[in-house]
Amino acid sequence: MTASGFQSLEEVIADRHFPEVDLALRRGRHVGRDDGTDYDYLVDALDHLEPFYRRFGCELVQRTDGYFYLLPSGDRLGRRQLSAGEMLVGQTLALMYLDPATLQHGGMAQREALLGRLSGLLGTETLVRTLNPRRRKFDERIAAETVRTKVAEALRQLADLGFIDVVDDTMLRLRPALMRFAEPVRDLSSPHAALEQLVTSGEIVLGDADDEDVNDDRNGIEDDDDEEMGG
Repeated sequence: MTASGFQSLEEVIADRHFPEVDLALRRGRHVGRDDGTDYDYLVDALDHLEPFYRRFGCELVQRTDGYFYLLPSGDRLGRRQLSAGEMLVGQTLALMYLDPATLQHGGMAQREALLGRLSGLLGTETLVRTLNPRRRKFDERIAAETVRTKVAEALRQLADLGFIDVVDDTMLRLRPALMRFAEPVRDLSSPHAALEQLVTSGEIVLGDADDEDVNDDRNGIEDDDDEEMGG
């Protein structure tokens, strides 16, 4: 055996993990340590899979935080799209992930805490307009319902992509892949404060060298264009 754990690409593809892991990566999912043997398989197969995915115009990225994802460098596999609302929820969850209190609770966070953090950072009206940019008028009577519905939709998408696990109707498990949302600021002296500033100033960013930074004036959104996410 080689240091990679596999002697050849043929062995990698023949392994029982390959079909599920390959489909997950191509769909934009982040495969992390929480995924058990799927993650271990990627660690062992990395030397063979890196050149394999390059043939499809993708980079198989391994982060020291403990997760893998595919970063397309062309259009052959396309790019998974995140809406402005999903990016906002992801950034706010990354803030919560960086909070020492979350670590003390084993990476668990309450949905209500997320809703409270979103409202506190942006204010209700700006939050509603960000999550539902097609709505022209702000209606206080339905604001809370709108926020809950749109945040729930965003959480389902983020769970599909491996950023979080939805434990039940009240609890979320925050996964290390959320650090992708903190990538633009993680090397700063205070990444938590810098990421919080990104959220409050309306800058929607998913960090990767090949991604474009997206600035979004939340007070003037008129359409529901999606933001690009590599992977």
